[in-house]
Amino acid sequence: MVRLARSVSHSLRSFAHLAGDLTWDGFHFLGATVRSRSAVSAEILFLRKQLAFYQEHQIRRRRLADSARFSLALWSRFFDWKEALVIVQPETLIGWHRKGFKLFWKWKCRIGRPRLPGNIRQLIVRMVRENPTWGEERVAAELSVKLRILVSPRTVRSYWPSRPSPRGTRKTSSQHWRTFVHNHAESLVACDFLVAVTARFRGLYVFVVMEVGSRQILHSNVTEHPTAGWRMQQFREALPSDHNYRLLIHDRDSIFSDRSRR
Repeated sequence: MVRLARSVSHSLRSFAHLAGDLTWDGFHFLGATVRSRSAVSAEILFLRKQLAFYQEHQIRRRRLADSARFSLALWSRFFDWKEALVIVQPETLIGWHRKGFKLFWKWKCRIGRPRLPGNIRQLIVRMVRENPTWGEERVAAELSVKLRILVSPRTVRSYWPSRPSPRGTRKTSSQHWRTFVHNHAESLVACDFLVAVTARFRGLYVFVVMEVGSRQILHSNVTEHPTAGWRMQQFREALPSDHNYRLLIHDRDSIFSDRSRR
């Protein structure tokens, strides 16, 4: 308990320090916008001369705090920072950008999709065990029509109870996934979106189409705003009209419309 309190106290102090530094830097930035361009250029030259003095005398540099790193990464978005960067290597600043984006992405994805209430999960399990011939679509329909509980079949499937075999191992289908891929590799195509982040935190979506049998990349393209129509156009460019592919592997993203299954 004491350890948790110390951790929370340290996080609050770090956040307060960061907020204070950003506020102070913001006031300086606003002050620089109302000054003349010659005055700002003279101040920059004056500061660079002082920095050159420390470099000439090889004075040991102090380790930057997290708030200073965040501030440098933030203000570097507004100008060409490569010429002004002196105290660290460009790779170091880019690494700060990546670390900041990882923290941002972790914060953005911290919640995720909420789980169903416990009574509904137990009800799904009970319905499946008492009606072994029902599938997830039938269970979802029964919940919707009779109990007014709107649950998609895909969500029902995620709470589907496992059915162990008599030997105590989980029952599997007659054909394993590895066997299926091996038998149909020549007619299988896989596609997915990858996320690439620029140094200025711009999210770019890379669409890749790969032939499973040869592991050959058939097509790739980049966009900032992916849509179902754009994705369908990429399939037209990736696959010729006389192709022999019959099966497509993709995730459950809504951008893959029903047209991609035809």
